[in-house]
Amino acid sequence: MTETVIVRNSVAIGVIALLQAIVPPLLAVGLLYALIFAFGAQVETYFHVMAVLVAFLILLLPPASRANGQIFSGAMALAVGVVTRWAIILAILLAIGYSVKFSEEFSRRVILTWAVATPALLIVATLILHGMMRKLLCDPSNARKTVFAGYNEVSQALAKQLSQNQELCMSVEGFFDDRGPDRLKVEGGVRLLGRLSELAAFVKMRSVQVIFIALPVRHLQRVTDLLDDLRDTTASIYYVPDIIVFDLIQARSGSINGIPVIAMCETPFYGYRGVIKRLTDIAISTLVLLLTLPIFIVVAIAIFSTSPGPIIFRQRRYGLNGEEITVYKFRTMKVMEDGAAVIQATKEDPRTTSVGRFLRRYSLDELPQLINVLQGRMSLVGPRPHAVAHNEMYRKLIKGYMVRHKVLPGITGLAQVNGLRGETRTVEQMEARVRYDLEYLRNWSVTLDLQIIAKTALRVLTDTKAF
Repeated sequence: MTETVIVRNSVAIGVIALLQAIVPPLLAVGLLYALIFAFGAQVETYFHVMAVLVAFLILLLPPASRANGQIFSGAMALAVGVVTRWAIILAILLAIGYSVKFSEEFSRRVILTWAVATPALLIVATLILHGMMRKLLCDPSNARKTVFAGYNEVSQALAKQLSQNQELCMSVEGFFDDRGPDRLKVEGGVRLLGRLSELAAFVKMRSVQVIFIALPVRHLQRVTDLLDDLRDTTASIYYVPDIIVFDLIQARSGSINGIPVIAMCETPFYGYRGVIKRLTDIAISTLVLLLTLPIFIVVAIAIFSTSPGPIIFRQRRYGLNGEEITVYKFRTMKVMEDGAAVIQATKEDPRTTSVGRFLRRYSLDELPQLINVLQGRMSLVGPRPHAVAHNEMYRKLIKGYMVRHKVLPGITGLAQVNGLRGETRTVEQMEARVRYDLEYLRNWSVTLDLQIIAKTALRVLTDTKAF
């Protein structure tokens, strides 16, 4: 998205931006000295050193609000940001004090009062300055005239955002399109200003400052021609690709060595997110394995003593990037199907053993998959892995089926906690599962994983769809 361009009030905005940078360290240091004098503590050299260090750390860490950065942030988000940064600063100070053995020299009364009172003071100052900055930026005189080349869902959505968020400082004049109002089904309040060939002349005549080209990607030649027409203007031009027609997974924009790219289908576990996901899997699965070790032993003895065959059933399934993995389960059937044709378990399935029926009812047969998680073949939460035979069948019947394999398969998933657990008798049921799997990929977060794990624990006790 474009950054806010300051057209008016530049001096006042500059002053507020400067205050946003220098007021926090001044308040923190000023309060420290005020408390020293209020409590009658001695002003020693180490207090001066700490004051300088605090001022430096506050200036070093990103401010709670910027003229072009977090202008959309609400009061709560700003307050949380201030508290978070202050907690980081205190942690650094404690670490330095402990390492140099100076922590005992400070007055605990002064330091504790200062540590608690400073963030409250910083929050008040941050909200006041943020409000002043927001008011200046939202001045109607600071808005740039904006038009759209192309009337479609993307341009309508963006125009709505610009109109509703004055902080972006853009005033939408209208749309240009070669199609007429009847064909476009123009809604009330929308202004069609003319055909695309008339855009350049309108921009010059009305001093338009921003143009969003929102033509479909299949019309690249029209985009090129339009850019040629606009070369004789001073307007800022942005291309808004019509990617809303695609089923996007973790879409985001970026660049590779300066070349702009748009990710249209990507794993949600890029960068630190993948590290967080893996650490969460290891921590929780290790804990659960330790807690359920007695259950492992009891189940193994029950399977071994009631039916012939191995205790652990191994089956080939598709994992990350569609590569085959071996998934472990406690054996619940008299057969060991893992070929070109695998029949799903049904209610009262004669292949299921008496112990196996109980294990499947409460999902205890899935416990060995915690070992798969530790191996890195599976995750606690993700799309459930299907037998290779089922994958080969459904990938031909369901569009986007294999996209679910952009992440590790899970012991449980979003589909399972939404009632799609157990047998899938129809293609429609599998399509519903896939929709939930893709929704999980779009919206992944650690919080979502924890919610799914909690819901799974509750459903295991009440759900009757697993057998």
